[in-house]
Amino acid sequence: MHLSVVEPVTIIVGEPEMYINKDSTMNLTCVVRHSPEPPLTIYWTHDHEVINYDSPRGGVSVITEKGEVTTSYLLIQRAQPADSGQYTCHPSNANTKTVLVHVLNGEHPAAMQHGGQLRLANLPFVMISTTLLTFLNHPY
Repeated sequence: MHLSVVEPVTIIVGEPEMYINKDSTMNLTCVVRHSPEPPLTIYWTHDHEVINYDSPRGGVSVITEKGEVTTSYLLIQRAQPADSGQYTCHPSNANTKTVLVHVLNGEHPAAMQHGGQLRLANLPFVMISTTLLTFLNHPY
């Protein structure tokens, strides 16, 4: 009898470093695969501090879809330079994953100034997420 052990895998969609423009919507997507069951919880941190979704800043929300593949979307509307930093996804039954986010205030990142490629958030996905967030926040 052959027994294989599969460990859960956590990824954050996109590059390990992300550049977005000030006042745009930041959409970070954490995906957990190969988990025997969906994580009981997934929480996010910003520079090692747990994100408070009810903070006075407003415009911060999380949408989590649980299943064979569990996906957690962290949405931050009207991103500001203070929102720059390390964002980490913490699933309860899998390894964490971190992305470094730079919110640009009209400047160009050093990578672009030196011939590197600027990577912006996936615009169609951000538009869909923003529409979904607007729909969820609509009073009925």
